[in-house]
Order: sequence, then C-alpha cells, then structure tokens
Amino acid sequence: MLNTLIVGASGYAGVELATFLNRHPHMNITALAVSAQSPDAGKRLSDLHPQLKGVIDLPLQPLSNAAEWADKVDVVFLATAHEVSHDLAPEFLKAGCVVFDLSGAFRVNDGAFYTQYYGFPHQHADWLDKAVYGLAEWNREAIAQAQLVAVPGCYPTAAQLSLKPLLDAGLINEAQWPVINATSGVSGAGRKANLNTSLCEVSLQAYGLFNHRHQPEIAVHLGTPVIFTPHLGNFPRGILATTTCRLNPGVTREDVAQAFHNAYNDKPLVRVYEEGVPALKAVVGLPYCDIGFAVQGEHLIVVAAEDNLLKGAASQAVQCLNIRFGFPETQSLI
Repeated sequence: MLNTLIVGASGYAGVELATFLNRHPHMNITALAVSAQSPDAGKRLSDLHPQLKGVIDLPLQPLSNAAEWADKVDVVFLATAHEVSHDLAPEFLKAGCVVFDLSGAFRVNDGAFYTQYYGFPHQHADWLDKAVYGLAEWNREAIAQAQLVAVPGCYPTAAQLSLKPLLDAGLINEAQWPVINATSGVSGAGRKANLNTSLCEVSLQAYGLFNHRHQPEIAVHLGTPVIFTPHLGNFPRGILATTTCRLNPGVTREDVAQAFHNAYNDKPLVRVYEEGVPALKAVVGLPYCDIGFAVQGEHLIVVAAEDNLLKGAASQAVQCLNIRFGFPETQSLI
C-alpha cells in the first residue's frame, strides 16, 4: 500500500484525483492539502463537493511546509499552479517521494520557455532534465522509471494523441503545418471565481492566438511546428480538438487507419472510431480520448474528444501512477 498526498485537492482536477485514488486498491490517501492561504483550508472535501459525503470526508490540510509531509508519504500529486509546483516538487523529490505534477512547471526542458510563457525564471534545471513527460500511451518505458512525471496539459494530450501516430508513420506532409483548433469547457480555467470564465459570461471565443503556452508544449513534444488555436466554450467540461493537416502524396485512408491501429490497438484508454467522429458526450466523466478522422485526397481532418479534467489531467496522472508502479493501467479508472 502506497501512502499519498494530494496538494490542491479542493480544485476540479484535485477532487477527481481524490476520487480515483480513494477507490484504488494499492493507494492510501494520507492527506489532502491546500495552500495555507486557501479559504478551503480546514474544510472537509465532502463539504465542498457533496457527492463525496460519506466517501471522502477528509479535511483539507493547510500546507505551508512540504517537509512536514514529505517523510510521511510515498507519492505526491500536485494539482497546483505552475509556480507552486515549481517550488514544492523539488522538496518532495529530495525526500524520495515520487511526484506526479499536473501543472506545466516541468513539462518542457528549456528554462527560457518558462520565462517567456509562464512568467517566472525556472530555478530547477536539474529536475527539468530528469522530468518525464507523462503522455501515457507514448512514454510508458520512461514513466515506469521516473521519479518526477510532468503530466501533459489537456489541450496537448488531445493534439498529440491525434498527430503522433501519423508523424511517426511518416504520413504527414510537414511542409504544411498541422492546424489544431480546440475548444474546452470552462472547468479548464480552474475553480477560482473569475468573471472572464464564469459560465454565464462566457461566449464561444478564441483566445491566445499565436501565443498560448500549450503551442510550444505541443510542438516540442511532437517535434514539428503546429498552429494551435484554443477556444473557450460555455459548457462545464470536455475538449474537442479538430486538427487539419496534409498527407504525403499517395497516402490513403487505409494508411491512416493502420497508423492509428498500430499505435492504439493495445492502449485501453484511446478509442479510435472506424467510422464517424467523436462528440463530447462520449467522453465526459470518462478517462478516454476518442479519435475519429476523415480523408479527402491529400487532406486529413482528425477529431479528438476527451474530458479535460480526466484524460486531460487527473485520470492521465493516475494512469501514469499505474504504469510507474506496475499496476494494471486502468486500475481504478474504469
């Protein structure tokens, strides 16, 4: 039995983590924590999320010093802001904990990336070098050996699962950059109240044109430039990512289907459609990424759907946990 701490447990991804880990037969939730300044400190998780009454009634501990918990737990999940994870992760790692970080603090091995896109200078180049990117279907061997797993962002997960099989098979004409248009529900902005992401205020809109921090994350890990445009939709959760790209001459629909089959036939949490494309209702509340596609001549459209809080955050983190410790990959997720 592994003892675990969830930091940021009161947020949307944090409560999903707590739910998965509470029913995991090999995990014991030692504590749930929030920042010492959080208004949620001292409250029970089930007071904030009533669906957990009688299920997870643990209090939310105010965390002011990582050292007070580091020697009590084996595994730490950080569902925290990027700059908070940046400071906390090394403290837990120094104590020998295995850390799964859901923020962007260790996703890209380039210090300048953090200054430009996250607004702070990265102080832990050694852990940037050691961090393993937790795209579970593609980095299994590295995740199985990692002490620090940087769980991908929700948009990058959908985008990369759509494109990596095609790039690896040499099917895409990279002279024409893939164009990714993705729409997320407002839960992706977090639980903290904000007028700009209030459900009643949001109208379907694009944002972060040419400068969203997930664009370089996607491009770095795919190894090819992309154009990425995120959109905010007035619905609670889910991501629908539509990617348009050009195929190399002579590539057929059957070639594309075979590439997806080869990549995901033995991957239980990616479902590839033989016909049609997925909708959000197929994945909201579930740990899957669903993928469908259409080919016309040299043009390919790939549509991916996932729950941004699950495959785009919490369930992928638990999937990485299962890989890391040799548990069945879908343990507690399905």
